[in-house]
Amino acid sequence: MKNIIPTILLVMLVGITTAQVDTKFTASNFPGKANEVNAAKSNITTGNNFYNSCDYTNALKYYMPAQKFNPNNSELNFKIGCCHFNSAQKSQCLEYFEKAYSLNKTIDKKILFYLGRGYHWNYKFEEAKKCYSDYLKTLKDKNEQNEIRRLIQQCNNGIEIIKDTVDVEIINLGENINTEYREYIPLVTSDGSKLYFTSRRKGGTGNMILEDGMYCEDIYESTHTANGWTKARNVGAPLNTGLNDAVAGLSPDGQTMYVYMDLNGGDIYVSTLKGSKWQKPKNISEKINKQSHEATVCLSSDNKTLYFISNNSKSLGKHDIFYSTLSKNGTWSEPINIGAPINSEYEERGVFIHPDGRTLYFCSDGHNTMGGYDIFKSVKDENGNWSEPENLGYPINTPLDESYFSITASGRNAYYTSARSDGYGQWDIYELKFPTKENKQNAPKVLVTLVKGTITDADSGSPLEAEIEITDNSKNEVISTFKSNSSSGAYIVNLPSGKNYGFSVSRKGYLFHSENFNLADTADFQEFEIDVKLKKIQVGTTIILKNIFFDYNKSTLQPESYAELDRIAEILIRQTNLKIEISGHTDNQGSLKYNTDLSESRAKTVVDYLIGKGIEENRLTYKGYAYEKPIATNDTEEGRSANRRVEFKILETK
Repeated sequence: MKNIIPTILLVMLVGITTAQVDTKFTASNFPGKANEVNAAKSNITTGNNFYNSCDYTNALKYYMPAQKFNPNNSELNFKIGCCHFNSAQKSQCLEYFEKAYSLNKTIDKKILFYLGRGYHWNYKFEEAKKCYSDYLKTLKDKNEQNEIRRLIQQCNNGIEIIKDTVDVEIINLGENINTEYREYIPLVTSDGSKLYFTSRRKGGTGNMILEDGMYCEDIYESTHTANGWTKARNVGAPLNTGLNDAVAGLSPDGQTMYVYMDLNGGDIYVSTLKGSKWQKPKNISEKINKQSHEATVCLSSDNKTLYFISNNSKSLGKHDIFYSTLSKNGTWSEPINIGAPINSEYEERGVFIHPDGRTLYFCSDGHNTMGGYDIFKSVKDENGNWSEPENLGYPINTPLDESYFSITASGRNAYYTSARSDGYGQWDIYELKFPTKENKQNAPKVLVTLVKGTITDADSGSPLEAEIEITDNSKNEVISTFKSNSSSGAYIVNLPSGKNYGFSVSRKGYLFHSENFNLADTADFQEFEIDVKLKKIQVGTTIILKNIFFDYNKSTLQPESYAELDRIAEILIRQTNLKIEISGHTDNQGSLKYNTDLSESRAKTVVDYLIGKGIEENRLTYKGYAYEKPIATNDTEEGRSANRRVEFKILETK
C-alpha cells in the first residue's frame, strides 16, 4: 500500500502537468492521429484566412473543431478569444483568454488587457481591475494610460450600480422579431401598437453581403396583437432600396419615419405614411445634414423639436445630441448642441424623447457607464434645464452594450438593443416591462395623457383624413397639428400634463368636433380612446362646443374659450351662406327661471363675441334651454357637467 499511493499521486501530477502544457499541432504530440492533426491544421489555416480578414464569425466555425481536438494550444485559444472579443457576445472570450494565459503568459503583449476586458464583461470587476492595473504599469503612452484608468472607473461604477437591482422584467421579443443576425434600433409608436426596427438578416431587399461579412441593413415592421408581436415584415420600397437603409426615428403617432441613408457621410431622410404606403424619403434639411455623420433622431410629441445625433464640427466630444426647432414656415432651424450635462467628451447615441416632452433617453459610453454603452435619462425642468444624466441601472444596463432605447407613452413598456446570453443572434431586441402603480407603489409617475381613436364620416362610417389641432386654451395658442391616417382614420395624440388643452378635429365640408383636456401639472398617465364622427355641414347638424368656459354662475366668457369661438367664426366667414343657432344648456340645480335666464345669457354672450369678429347679426340666433334637453343624467356630477354646455346648430345653408 505504501508504494501504491505515491504512484497514484505521480500519475495525477503527470496529468495536471500535461493539461497545462502549450501543445502544438504536430503528429508527435498526437501519436496515431496524423489524419486528425492534418484536419485540425487545415481548419486553422482556413480560419486564419477569415481571421485576417476580420470575419470572426466564419473564423470561429473552423477554429472550434480544431480546439475541440486540441484544447491546449495557446495561440488557438487566444485567437478564439479574440473572435469572441470582436463579436456581440463578447463575454464568451474570457474562458479562452484564461486558457491561453495559463498555457503561455507571454502569448500577447496585451493579454492582461484582454483578460481584464473578459473579466469586466462577466461582472468580475475586482479581477478586471487587477488585470487593468497590472497592464497599466506596462504603458508609457498617456492616452493609453487614461483609457485604462477609465476602464477601472467603469468597474467601480459597475460595483456600485449592481448593488441596487431595478424592478423590471427583460424579455427577448422572440423569433417573430429576432434572428441569428443583427436586429437593432427598435422604435415604437407611443401607444405601443406598432414596432419598426433595423435588421441585417438574410433575404432583405438587397440581400447583399458587405465587407464586414453581414447583409445590408433593411427596415422591418411588426404589429402588436393580443398574441404578441406579429412576424416581422420587410417594409419594402421605397424605404428599403437594396443598400443600407435603417430606421433612424419615428414620430409618436407613427405617421412620420426618419430613415438613415449612407450618403454624404450619413444623412437623415424623412418619409410620411399616406394611407398604408410610405412615401419616397426626402432629405430632411440641409441645415441638419452636413458633411458629417447624422444618425438617429426623435421628434417631440408636438412635432416641433427634432433631436438627433451628429459628429459635426460643433460636437463637444465625438457624436453629440443636437436639436432643431420647426419654424412657422415649416423649416428646421440651425441645429443647437444640447450641451452639458447631457453631452460628454465621449459618444452619445440613440436619442429618444418621451411623449411627455421632458424626459430624454439616450445611450452613452461616457458618464457613469459600467462598460460600453449604457442607457441614461435626463429630465428637463420648468426652466428648460436638463438634469444630470441618470444611469437606468442593472439589469437594464450591463458591462456590454445597451443601445437604441424607446418607450411607450405609459412608461410601462420599453424596447432596446442588447447582446445577452439568451439572444438569438449577434444583437437582439428586448422588451422592458416596468411595474404599474397597481402592482408597485414606487412605479414611476408619467406626466402625459394619450388620446387615440379613429375619425370617420358620421353618415357613412368611412374613415377620414382630418386635421387635428391642439390648442393651449390659456394662451389661445395652437401648440401642434396632426392628421389622421387617410386609409384607417386612426390618430394618436400625446398631451403633456400641465395645460388646458383644446382638441379640435376638422375637415373641409364638415363641422369641427372638439374635446377639452384640462390637465394639472401633476396629472399621471391616462389614456382616452375617442372615436370622432364628423358631421357634414347641413341643416339640422348640431355639435357640442366643449371648449367654451364661463365664470361660475355667470355668463362671462373665460379667455380659454377664445380659440373655440374663433374656429366657429372661421367657419362662418368661409361659409357665408350659413345661419346658426347658439344654444345654452344647464343642469337641473336651481329653478327653471334661473337656469333659463343663465343659459340664454351665456348663449347671447357667444353670439356677441361672434358679432365682434365680424359675423353679421342676422345670421346668428341664440336661445337658452335651461335643463330641458339633457344629454346625460343629472344624478351625478359627471352627468351634470356634461349637461352644462353650449351647442352650435345649423339652421340654413342657403
